[in-house]
Amino acid sequence: MKNAKNEVGGEKSIGNIIADAHKLSPAQVDAVVALQRSKGLKFGEAAVELGYVKREDVLWALSQQFHYPYAADGRNNISAELVVATSPFDSAAEFFRDIRSSLLSGPYGAKNAPLALAVCSPDSGDGKTFFAANLAAAFSQLDGRTLLIDADMRTPRLHELFNIGSGTSGLSGILSGRSETNVIRPIDALPSLYVLPVGVVPPNPLELVQRSAFDMLLSEVIMKFDYVIVDTPAAVHGADARVIAAKCGAAVAVARKGVTEADSLKTLVMQLKKACPAFAGTVLNEFAQ
Repeated sequence: MKNAKNEVGGEKSIGNIIADAHKLSPAQVDAVVALQRSKGLKFGEAAVELGYVKREDVLWALSQQFHYPYAADGRNNISAELVVATSPFDSAAEFFRDIRSSLLSGPYGAKNAPLALAVCSPDSGDGKTFFAANLAAAFSQLDGRTLLIDADMRTPRLHELFNIGSGTSGLSGILSGRSETNVIRPIDALPSLYVLPVGVVPPNPLELVQRSAFDMLLSEVIMKFDYVIVDTPAAVHGADARVIAAKCGAAVAVARKGVTEADSLKTLVMQLKKACPAFAGTVLNEFAQ
């Protein structure tokens, strides 16, 4: 059996990771190495060509070698909509990394003025929650910890994307003054990402976010986490989004190509510019699902 390892400084090679993860037999490793040498391929390419693994398995092995979070199919229980986690090498994931870089170069990235970032949109169906979840996943792939708060107490959906049970403890309980435990959930597939779900959907969402308890919560989590992303209700539901944006200090508006109405977007942007000290701009989301 030829050696698939080639370890440097204690780090496993791609070949070693693939062989271990898929329990390749000595004969299979020999076949991969032989094809690798004869065609000048990489170990993963040869293993795929022989049908021992899939391309996704090679990408997962690559992410393991570089300690890059990758929630490959079959290794997680989160939604496929989280493209940054499930397909981190695709164009959709690159879109969110590009947005992340733009935000960090603006007011949201200023270390002397820590802020939370509210993600807002004019109407339901604009892809706001999809955007917020993937943006948070992109931030979690940097150094530090990221918290994603579901403040959409009108039509919450983050618990579905991250497979967190609905009706559990969450933001609504905290703002109602109830003593909630274990409200911030770690996401196993993305070790630096944490989610605070809505919990029970309340009858008075606007009143809850207007309470001082929400200000206190934001102040606390901004101190404890490196990045805080807040999903908000669509503006069509009322004043919730701009109230939340004002308390967060930073906001971004999300529009969906072919869906968002221009007048509704213009109105939202005007409201956010007035309410929010650091309005980061508008993002045209072409990848919403």
